[in-house]
Amino acid sequence: MADEVADKEKLCVNQLIASKIDSLMVEEDFVVPDVKPDILNTISTNGTVCIEKKEILDGKIKIEGKIEMYIMYMADEEKAGVRSFHTTLDFVKTMELEKAKEGNRLEAKVNLKSLECRVLNGRKVNVKGVLEVEAKLFSNEEIEFMKDLNTVKDIQLLREDMTVSSLLGTGNSRVYAKDTIMIDNIDELAEVMKVKVAIQNKETKISYNKVLTKADAIVTMLYLSTDNRINCVSSSIPVMGFIDMPNVIDENLCEVNYEIKNMLVKPNSIEEHSVYVEIEMELSCNVYETKALNMIQDLYSPTVNLMYGQKTIRATAEKQILQDVCNIREKQVIPELQNQKIYDVDVCPNIQKQTILKDKILCEGEMEITFFYGIENSPRMQMKKVQLSFQQSIACKDITQSASIDTNIEIENQDFVILPDESIDIKIDMGIEMHITREQNVSVIQEIQITEDRQDEKYSMIIYFVKPGDTLWKIAKRFKSTVDRITCVNEIADENKINVGEQLFIPMVR
Repeated sequence: MADEVADKEKLCVNQLIASKIDSLMVEEDFVVPDVKPDILNTISTNGTVCIEKKEILDGKIKIEGKIEMYIMYMADEEKAGVRSFHTTLDFVKTMELEKAKEGNRLEAKVNLKSLECRVLNGRKVNVKGVLEVEAKLFSNEEIEFMKDLNTVKDIQLLREDMTVSSLLGTGNSRVYAKDTIMIDNIDELAEVMKVKVAIQNKETKISYNKVLTKADAIVTMLYLSTDNRINCVSSSIPVMGFIDMPNVIDENLCEVNYEIKNMLVKPNSIEEHSVYVEIEMELSCNVYETKALNMIQDLYSPTVNLMYGQKTIRATAEKQILQDVCNIREKQVIPELQNQKIYDVDVCPNIQKQTILKDKILCEGEMEITFFYGIENSPRMQMKKVQLSFQQSIACKDITQSASIDTNIEIENQDFVILPDESIDIKIDMGIEMHITREQNVSVIQEIQITEDRQDEKYSMIIYFVKPGDTLWKIAKRFKSTVDRITCVNEIADENKINVGEQLFIPMVR
């Protein structure tokens, strides 16, 4: 009867089994609310993506959400002031992923690429939104492999040292950023015209089987006062939460993602000169532990027959998170902004190319800067777009061309000042976070059994001439000898260096 003869160990492999990037165009007509004046023409349409639901179905995934929009327009009235109204544009995206099944883990990003608003008539507009949906599907497979063998005295093992990032655990939590944003005391709020949200200053800390998270939700709001003045206010709202994660320690690598689920912005009915803001977010966390393994890649016995099962898996060999800041300092002359007041500026960076060089990554891209400007204390507003190129070199030791790079960019600080010579002093601090993954094929021995004793023909010595592709291990295994015996008999100084055509004496094990 066959006997199992090995100690076992378990490894959780976070394997990427499918990925896909697709676009989605959503379109809908909206009627201007009755309390708002007619539209003459639109100025801008601003949107924040909220992901409400993600599902993994058989062979596909489904993502549902909405775009929280503020449509700014010139009113068709005698004073022709700037007005705005808020609405939502729903979206549903189904993506075919053949390997998708229940139990997989889904990571999805939905980026708003563009919003277009077209006036149909004085009371109706048509909005088209283009979204980019990036989906990654993972299978968290627990692999059991043979760590060591104890009962076969002359077992020969070929081992390889390797480092693997093993998935320790995943978790999620709901958090809320809530605050009352104060506006200027002299302003009576007429309406909120535009809202944008950025999650900045992200931090994580490990404590007592929990991942503690901290960040700031930077809310920038453009508003109109009752006497038709436009103003802008920005506020930082703390975001704190924790995710239960058994056995997590400081040395582990934590990936935390903030996903906006819903947002509420409304005038505060209790406190004057203020706006209540509530942002619902989902925190998701993946924790990895780095394991140094001495894996058995091959084995045999010179005296007994061994049967074993071997499996090749695709494992994460290394996972890194790199952070850097790209500081952009530039002066530009923009004629349209001369003698004007800048109310707000949107900065939208886009990475166009990432190049892996020796011990570094070169990141190149372009950012679109949108200025909202007008004459101070005037109800009118205009918009001007400019483009700026950027590049940043980020050090990354020992990176390989096969590495996968997932890059996130956040605008950490921005400042735009009109100088006396009418040029614009541009200062932008752009935070770059790169998640780098290197994968490799890992062979694991899963089952080992001893069968009956081998009845081989016995030789005392074999003469063998080295052929292309030979190694001492292969030769020793073929003739049921050992690497140590062959190197000793042939006085080989380095077992990794043998030459094609070289004569070797192969001692046999009796």
